[in-house]
Amino acid sequence: QVRLVESGGGAVQAGDSLTLSCVASGRAFSSYTMAWFRQAPGKEREFVAAAPSIITTGGSTDVVDSVKGRFTISRDNAKNTAYLQMNSLRPEDTAVYYCARGLGPFISRRNEQYNYWGQGTQVTVSS
Repeated sequence: QVRLVESGGGAVQAGDSLTLSCVASGRAFSSYTMAWFRQAPGKEREFVAAAPSIITTGGSTDVVDSVKGRFTISRDNAKNTAYLQMNSLRPEDTAVYYCARGLGPFISRRNEQYNYWGQGTQVTVSS
């Protein structure tokens, strides 16, 4: 059974930075895409960023336009951990952030391409 545990959320001011971490249990962490999604109150869950597995030849990360240049996704396969570095935070970034593991090695922005999810960590940005 795979378990994903997020940490690093909190309440910050606009312009501040946070780094979210997601530790995964189970084997073959490096074989799967890892991604971050977020869900703001009253809105649907949306894709934020994804990092492909090491199996994907020449793969690069994918980041949604609304956070491009401010958020960076990375992973440390030796530690079974994915990260989301968030800089220049804005009030509209306020949401519950979820870590997810993909069905396979390739990046997707679709919820249904991820079969394991963390419990979420709250990020609140005030102006």
